[in-house]
Amino acid sequence: MLDDERQQPEDIEGTVAEAADVVESEDSAAEEGGEESSEGEEQQETPRRQRRERGGGRGARSGEAAVLEPPTEPPPPPRLYAQFKNEIIPAMVREFNYASPMQVPRLQKIVLNIGLGEALTNGRAMEAATRDLSVISGQKPIVTLARKSIANFKVREGNPIGTAVTLRGARMYHFLDRLVNTALPRIRDFRGLARRGLDGRGNYTIGIREQIIFPEIDYNQIDKIRGLQVTIATTAKNDREAIRLLELYGMPFIKDTVEA
Repeated sequence: MLDDERQQPEDIEGTVAEAADVVESEDSAAEEGGEESSEGEEQQETPRRQRRERGGGRGARSGEAAVLEPPTEPPPPPRLYAQFKNEIIPAMVREFNYASPMQVPRLQKIVLNIGLGEALTNGRAMEAATRDLSVISGQKPIVTLARKSIANFKVREGNPIGTAVTLRGARMYHFLDRLVNTALPRIRDFRGLARRGLDGRGNYTIGIREQIIFPEIDYNQIDKIRGLQVTIATTAKNDREAIRLLELYGMPFIKDTVEA
C-alpha cells in the first residue's frame, strides 16, 4: 500500500507533462494554420485590390457601357402643338382680349367612335371595325356596351354595340393634323364642315361616312364601308371660341355666323 501511495505523485507528474506536450503541439499547429490562412487571405485579397485599382469588375463595366451610350434626344413636339404655342395663343389673346394666355381655350381630347348595330348578329363585324379604328388612330380601341335595354332594336343591357378610342397628348395632335390636311380633302365633293356639330360647351362632332378617306386604311383588306364619328373636346366656354380655335388649327368650316 505504501509503495502504491509513493508512486501516485510520479504518475500525476507524468500525466501533467504529457498534457503540456499535447497543448504545446496544438498551439504550434494552430499558429502554423493561422499563418497559412492569413497567407491565403492575402493572396485572395491581392487580385481584388488590383481589380479595384484598375477599375474592373461588373460595376465598372456597366458604368463604362452606360457612359458610352449616346444620349437619347426627346422626340420633337407635334406640329400643331408648336403652332398652338407660337401662333394660336397670340391670335386668340388679341381677338378675345384675354387678360392672360392661360385663358385661351385648348384641346382636351379627341374621341373616335364606330357604332355597330350589326354586331348583335355578326361577330366578325366588331373585329373588323376594331381593326379599322386601331389603324386610323394608332391606339387600341375598346368595345362599347349598351347601357340599357331597347326592345325595339332587340338590344339588351351589356350587349356590344360599337368600338371607341380616346386620343390625348401627341397622338391627339397628330390625328387632327392628318384629319385636316389629308383625310377631309379626300372626301368626294367636299365643300367644308357644317357648324351644327357644336354642342354649346366647346365640343364639336364630325360625322364621316367612309373610313377609307384615311390613307392608313387599305381598301382591299376591309370587309365593308363603315362610317365613324369624331368628337373634338375643347375647354372653350362657347361655340364662338370653339369655332375660332378650330379654324386656327385649320378646320375648313363653311362660312356662316355662329352666335355666342
